[in-house]
Amino acid sequence: MNSVSGQPNPVLPDSVAPGHDWVRFGWDVGRSSASTAPTGINASNVGSMQRQRVVLAGTVDGSVIYLSDVQINGAAHDAFFMTTTYGKTIAVNANTGAILWTYTPPGYASWAGSSQITNATPVADPGRAFLYAASPDGHIQQLSVSDGHAVWSTAVTLLAQSEKLASPLNYFAGHVVAVTGGYIGDAPPYQGHVAVLDAASGQLLHVWNSLCSDQLILIAPSQCAQSGSAMWGRAGAVIDSATGDIYVATGNGLWDGNTYWGDATVRLDSSATHLLGNYTPANTASLDAGDLDIGSTSPVLLGGGYLAQGGKDGRIRLLTVAGTAGAAPHTGGEQQVVSTPSGADLFSAPAVLRTLTGATTLFGADNGATAAWTLSGGHLTLAWHNSNGGTSPVVAGGLLFVYGSQSGGLRVYQPTSGTLVTTLVSGSGHWNSPIIADRRIALPEGSANDHATTGILDIWRVP
Repeated sequence: MNSVSGQPNPVLPDSVAPGHDWVRFGWDVGRSSASTAPTGINASNVGSMQRQRVVLAGTVDGSVIYLSDVQINGAAHDAFFMTTTYGKTIAVNANTGAILWTYTPPGYASWAGSSQITNATPVADPGRAFLYAASPDGHIQQLSVSDGHAVWSTAVTLLAQSEKLASPLNYFAGHVVAVTGGYIGDAPPYQGHVAVLDAASGQLLHVWNSLCSDQLILIAPSQCAQSGSAMWGRAGAVIDSATGDIYVATGNGLWDGNTYWGDATVRLDSSATHLLGNYTPANTASLDAGDLDIGSTSPVLLGGGYLAQGGKDGRIRLLTVAGTAGAAPHTGGEQQVVSTPSGADLFSAPAVLRTLTGATTLFGADNGATAAWTLSGGHLTLAWHNSNGGTSPVVAGGLLFVYGSQSGGLRVYQPTSGTLVTTLVSGSGHWNSPIIADRRIALPEGSANDHATTGILDIWRVP
């Protein structure tokens, strides 16, 4: 049985048709978290959606991805794919909730139940034949969609016990992009770095280290005099689809504007070999000393030459691409600074909705509140605000979805007004966030901090 007894478990016939894939965390390479595809879900029917709870062989403390009408085990299926905290990657039938296959990394037994984990969401190849998934041993695997077998496996860290794959993977132009960070407590030694792999062969092509950035190789942490500067934001590496430029934010660590880039927003070229832009707050030293790094959230691409960068100090900074361009150090010079929704740490990935009329809205949630801002004339204006906390917001089908991880429940709002449409019942979690595709919503429950080897995937379907 793969469903929790005593719960309603409505399923559809296992019939498939070409649909609308959701291939990565954040919907697109820029992590806008704003789907442009029709969902079949609206304010009239979302409240009547029926939930199935699927029992998993692990906790998914992140998001899932989705492929429609793909061949698995010799038959066509719509399927969700997800990676558990201990590195199992699982394919689930989106119509029935049945487990289609499970990939278990070779070292699973050695870290299951321990604090050595991954929170990374997998990413699918555009050809829809392969997935790329992380495991707690610091490896990225290419997995076959058809049966889950590993084609290749490549290490992107030399010390997996202290360097963690916490953020979702990304894919662009034949490359898989991963970032590394540290574990709770910032125990040294580790350094945050960007790793770029060839998707076909698994070859590690390029590495950019945020500490000792003059070393463009995979280094053991002991090879650098400094430790820290984790890349751990919920969106991981954010990619500009027009240029391939890679945007990342770093955590606590030394900043000198030369080879040490702690507490910074960094723009790299598509190969992660050249620094194209950078920013750090003028009070970077005090942020570092107070464990208030901006690396708690990834950079947000707002369009029109603007960026937003949140942080653990309760602030969101509006920046310009032009004002942060070049390898020379940029300190301060923010276009604007606003409070996070409740003035608390921002650990989530904001969503960005751009309309055909050119309007841009930024949605953010922290543990204490949810808010929306409009961007106009280089200025963020608060559009609405409420006191419901949540994780990374998602916009799809004309609705805004925010998971209230601490208390449970998936809240559904009207994006323009913040009016609550409904709350879908679910259990509590941590970094989890939903995806919405083809008349379904998928949301994992649970927290990596529980060190559990089981978990729950909620699937809601339009009846």
